[in-house]
Amino acid sequence: MDPDLSALDEALGSAGADGYLVDADSTDSDQLYLSGFDAPDPFLTLYEDGAVRLLVSSLEYGRAQTESRADSVARLADYDYRSKVAEHGRAGGRHRVVAEFLDDHGVESVVVPERFPVGTADGVRERGVGVAADESEVVTDVRATKTDEEVEHVRTAQRANEAAMRAAEDLLSAASVEDGILQYEGEPLTSERVKEEIEMTLLRRGAALDETIVACGADAADPHDRGSGPLTADEPIIVDIFPRDKASKYHADMTRTFLRGDPSDELRERYDSTHEALEAALAAIEPGATGEDVHDAVCDVYEDAGYATLRSDPDAETGFIHSTGHGVGLDVHELPRLSPSGGELVPGHVVTVEPGLYDPEVGGVRIEDLVVVTEDGYENLTDYPVELVLD
Repeated sequence: MDPDLSALDEALGSAGADGYLVDADSTDSDQLYLSGFDAPDPFLTLYEDGAVRLLVSSLEYGRAQTESRADSVARLADYDYRSKVAEHGRAGGRHRVVAEFLDDHGVESVVVPERFPVGTADGVRERGVGVAADESEVVTDVRATKTDEEVEHVRTAQRANEAAMRAAEDLLSAASVEDGILQYEGEPLTSERVKEEIEMTLLRRGAALDETIVACGADAADPHDRGSGPLTADEPIIVDIFPRDKASKYHADMTRTFLRGDPSDELRERYDSTHEALEAALAAIEPGATGEDVHDAVCDVYEDAGYATLRSDPDAETGFIHSTGHGVGLDVHELPRLSPSGGELVPGHVVTVEPGLYDPEVGGVRIEDLVVVTEDGYENLTDYPVELVLD
């Protein structure tokens, strides 16, 4: 299903530009989204007059014709790339090719992403092409609203994620406790060993990740501490997994907090408050609500329970010290935001809901579900229990 790019057309009209140009490889999510083409080396995507046009190397030409969503595909060789490089150098030759490619499509001015190669921008400017930065991030904004097909891609990634979380939980449950340290197969069970189990499980289900979080005790009190070393009993273990499906390139995201042993009364209260905050946030999600509304629902729960939030204390270093959530798609962090600056939610927005409390004296607690906004509320894409203490 092709994306709705009407907002991009409007942005180009407002800017008085002929086209939108991206110069990047497909790890740039805007590039992958516009082109529908997955390639490891930089290539050009031009969007103009409702059409997507690619300029690629000869190596990628055949694949781009069959796999991309482009209306036309051209090769560098079509513009005498080698001879231009021989005469003007690699950069100068490529810039001349890009300028000719734009001229072929009647494009005299382009809008480009704010992060765009300055060499390419300067090179085509020298050949009379107007270049302006897209400060509105229009393609990123378009990507925030998912098609049904994109939601299914996220759902698939989340199913793999749940299997990985189950593998992590099973490993923690299977461990014994000796002198306050979790033991597995005669050795201390470490954060690294649990991460390995997570990664292996994901690979068997067609997903992968570069890193994940398995953080215990004081490490868990830093929301993005990846965690390391032996895991201990009677302390919270935050497991936050955010894989990418290898086929679709869409992400998922989920967090659970586990504990082997006996939680302190303070930790149990924090966990229960976080679960309550999660439910309050979910209840606030519907079309027309804003990301700020959802974030406020979480802050209300925490502040009523006596915990600091960045809303009540912008300088707080403990308590609820991050936003409530973020969009998930081709990027694991994208629009929209569930935060004080979060805008209106619409059907098709896929967002995390992840309240948490943090204090080095107690540890960290975070619970995260992944949902899609629907016409009448939301659908939770996460099918995994919420429980603290493992047997």
